[in-house]
Amino acid sequence: MDRHIKIVATIGPATQEEDQIRKLVHSGAKIFRLNFSHGDKEFFSERVKIIRKLEEETGYTLTILQDLSGPKVRTSDVGKGTLDINKGDEVMLGTSAMADKGGDAFICLDMPELIEVIKEGDSVALSDGMLRFTAIKRENEHLVRLRAINSGIAPPRKGIAFPGKVTPLDAMTEKDKEDLAFGMGLGVDCVALSYVQTADDLKVLKAEMDKLGRRLPIITKLETTAAIDNLDSILDETDGVMVARGDLGLEMNLAELPATQKRIIRACNKRGMPVIVATQMLLSMVKTPMATRAETTDVANAILDGADCIMLSEETAIGSYPYEAVDFMRTIAYEIEQFYFEQQDEVALHPGDLEHPATYLAYAAAMLAGKTDAKGLVCHSTSGATARILSSCRPKQSVYALTSDSIARHFCNLSWGVIPGAPDTSLSNHQERAEEFVKNHPAFEQGDTIIIAAGQPDPNKDATKTQTNVVKLFVK
Repeated sequence: MDRHIKIVATIGPATQEEDQIRKLVHSGAKIFRLNFSHGDKEFFSERVKIIRKLEEETGYTLTILQDLSGPKVRTSDVGKGTLDINKGDEVMLGTSAMADKGGDAFICLDMPELIEVIKEGDSVALSDGMLRFTAIKRENEHLVRLRAINSGIAPPRKGIAFPGKVTPLDAMTEKDKEDLAFGMGLGVDCVALSYVQTADDLKVLKAEMDKLGRRLPIITKLETTAAIDNLDSILDETDGVMVARGDLGLEMNLAELPATQKRIIRACNKRGMPVIVATQMLLSMVKTPMATRAETTDVANAILDGADCIMLSEETAIGSYPYEAVDFMRTIAYEIEQFYFEQQDEVALHPGDLEHPATYLAYAAAMLAGKTDAKGLVCHSTSGATARILSSCRPKQSVYALTSDSIARHFCNLSWGVIPGAPDTSLSNHQERAEEFVKNHPAFEQGDTIIIAAGQPDPNKDATKTQTNVVKLFVK
């Protein structure tokens, strides 16, 4: 059985050479994240060249995800050194101009627009949430008194967050705009936007893409409670979602995170929208060759929740066992997907999904594949929408998605169970293209049953707007 879950591998110092990335591909990674918070233009340019070379060499569709940095908020160094904080201690948080008034116990944040919106009772998290405070008094416009909730250390230049607070920061910085232009010039396939709070943040990104002459699919990183509050409107604007559990876990009580993850995935599944689950999935494998039992269960549960992709960050970027981590994810996927299909009597169907005839036909194709025990599903579409609908039905069979649009083809790679491919464009008929693909593909043998779903253009209508209108049971 083919593994349906998709594995996203972050490229970094541990996996930057051609042979190393080749090993990741053969271990099971087909989507590669370039984290623009780390690395320079030369690094990213060389990695894109390598991935495109391997794509041609292996015949796999390899998708490059550009992850923009966003407005990462860090404290500054004003010579106070690392502070030792005990539970109940009071410290000052303010701009560098307030350093003298802040005393020895002073944390500098040179972002006055953030200091200005902190109110008494607000939470402040430092050092990836390891040290937490409550704001107890505003001393002046740019100086706030905090009380420590727990003990720890507060070194300079550390990330700082304001859980539950809507901040005045734009999701897209000037650096992000420059990086976007550079990445699109390199030929990345999709773009992840960090620290999204509202749908307007996505409109800004789309406007920047329009300036550059084309649109790429957008993956919204859900990292703030504001984004969760605005989830429906954000899903209306985005193409896919990443459940970025690291920063999201700072924004809420950790006990709330598992249910929030499930709600996000369910909302995306209902829309046929790819969803990535990220952060600390196999974190122990950064340093050890074995994952923990909790990590193994976490990966399995993300798959059962309905994730399309599961992502490795430090594990492949800086870890000592990057290929083992990818391979172990594949093994977990094999076991848990068998269990999933044992429990599944019918293909998935979400309420309200059948309002459009094309959606109903895609669902009917997935149901027909299950009833006939077909070897696979083959669909031909321009935008890849049919493939995503079929994917959301979670059929046991792989979905072979044919599209001549390179952007659509690479984005289809993020959807559960979808294997993208390029059709024979010498044939104008979409159904004939699909049948020709089946005839020539080594995965299908003589006598195999394959379900074909295609949008057959009407010569009297705009071919670019054609939707699924043919479902065929085809025997090779």
